[in-house]
Amino acid sequence: MNFETVEKSLELISRELDEVQERRESILKESRDVISLASRAIVSLHVGKSKEARSQLRSAGIALEELRRVAVPDLHRYLVPPEAEFVEASILHAVESVKPIPSHKDLGVASASYLLGLLDAIGEIKRAVYDRIRQGRSGEALDLFEIMERLYVLLSPFAVYDHVAQGVKRKLDVARILIEDTRAAVTEEIRRSEFMKSIGKLSRTLRPVSK
Repeated sequence: MNFETVEKSLELISRELDEVQERRESILKESRDVISLASRAIVSLHVGKSKEARSQLRSAGIALEELRRVAVPDLHRYLVPPEAEFVEASILHAVESVKPIPSHKDLGVASASYLLGLLDAIGEIKRAVYDRIRQGRSGEALDLFEIMERLYVLLSPFAVYDHVAQGVKRKLDVARILIEDTRAAVTEEIRRSEFMKSIGKLSRTLRPVSK
């Protein structure tokens, strides 16, 4: 039996798979750089370094564009982690800048990446809420909490797509817990703030009039 056709086919397939494997390894390596840039942008935002955050996000976006060219058409699934991290940082940047939250088309990311990034952003917004509480800015803390809640309400129906956007359901469960914890903290802070206002008002009322 002649195996010449099989051998030729396997030789072609081997070259094709070598090329795919090289692209995959390149994507995984460069993805770590994107994730690092986006993570650093998040840290910069939390410490008030918005200019640095914008620069880091810009660099992450440029790197992602190059990765998309390498990933087409068969390796895009490997872009979900770096894209999701980029979305998370971009959402936090928009929230901290009091700007509209960008769409997945604005960011140029896949649908699954956008969903996962939005859900991860809820945790980062919670951190911002607690920062505001520590700074005595209860009004801003409440505004941020309302953003958390709204995102969760909008994202909850997507739990049914967990089989095609893996991780959505688990991240929704985490987000629900985060929101309940934050709700308790915000409620306590508002009560404390109102109590201090009442004490201040009473103190002014009882202050003796100078003769």
